[in-house]
Amino acid sequence: MQTLQQNMASLTLEKWNKRPLIISGPCSAETEEQVLETATRLAKTGKIDMLRAGIWKPRTKPGMFEGNGVKSLPWLLQAKKITGIPTTVEVATAKHVEDALQFEVDVLWIGARTTVNPFSVQEVADALRGVHIPVLIKNPINPDLELWSGAIERMQKVGLTQLGMIHRGFSSYGNTEFRNAPMWHLPIEMKRRFPGMPLICDPSHICGNRAMLQSVAQKSIDLDFDGLMIESHIDPDNAWSDAKQQVTPGRLLEMLEELVWRNENSTEPEFINALTTLREQINQVDDELLTLLGQRMKLSDKIGQYKKDNNITILQTNRWNEILERAFKKGEAMGLTREFITRYFDAVHMESIQHQNKIMNS
Repeated sequence: MQTLQQNMASLTLEKWNKRPLIISGPCSAETEEQVLETATRLAKTGKIDMLRAGIWKPRTKPGMFEGNGVKSLPWLLQAKKITGIPTTVEVATAKHVEDALQFEVDVLWIGARTTVNPFSVQEVADALRGVHIPVLIKNPINPDLELWSGAIERMQKVGLTQLGMIHRGFSSYGNTEFRNAPMWHLPIEMKRRFPGMPLICDPSHICGNRAMLQSVAQKSIDLDFDGLMIESHIDPDNAWSDAKQQVTPGRLLEMLEELVWRNENSTEPEFINALTTLREQINQVDDELLTLLGQRMKLSDKIGQYKKDNNITILQTNRWNEILERAFKKGEAMGLTREFITRYFDAVHMESIQHQNKIMNS
């Protein structure tokens, strides 16, 4: 038994370091038959590195299926023995951690609804003190990078070294295209903050439907993500939770084979020379942009002084709307999206307001 566990630990480490890392399995462990059949079919694809299944399901409203709990952990353990593939489950409490470890779960992940609560994250971290196991941390539901970073730091403080991130999108009011808006700039920033830490994309929760899975998965690959977590079920339409976003193991195989996996770097001299030249041009443009922004803020300072002298408010809503509409028209002709222009000018506007506020209150 000890040798078997040691072999699994070695295999888990091997898979953990593999790129791309592919994790799949049902949203929820519904029945023993469903778990074992899904795991067996996934194993036959030859593409899956880790098996996932929801044991405890944090649901928005009471009465929704919240998982079978501890009784489904033996099913996952049996699936691992049959397929030889390491397992991973979501944990939200110290008791979850204890139960998962008892049934030899190989990798744990912290869900979005847990990451948002520092008390819960700390409880899980304390339960893992002294335990050597890989842990993946999903982004919080709301777009708050400090909560995401804080969860990682709490795990680091108890001695965990094998940590990774899962990007599953963010809740946003009025969003209709995605179940959870990807907001790609946020995971990119996390990749900058934690260089070398694996970043996995969960397109299932970003999309909330099967139709968009392929394109979102490809986008994450193009952005140099380190792997994918995609929900798979033997009968997705009749799944007990998140039916619309799950795919069959067969469809998952088709998706994975259709994806274009890219390299981060190339040793080809022609590529390196061309990229170096283009990057230098970007550096020059960036320098010009910063110079122009500096000049713009000096003009804002002058405007702020006139407003102060004439007892006029800083915010001029009509003027701001005029600037935005003008930018939309000009930006569209240059191939810039309204979303980008809005974010960019919002940042410029807030900086301008801060400059004028200093003058107004000096």
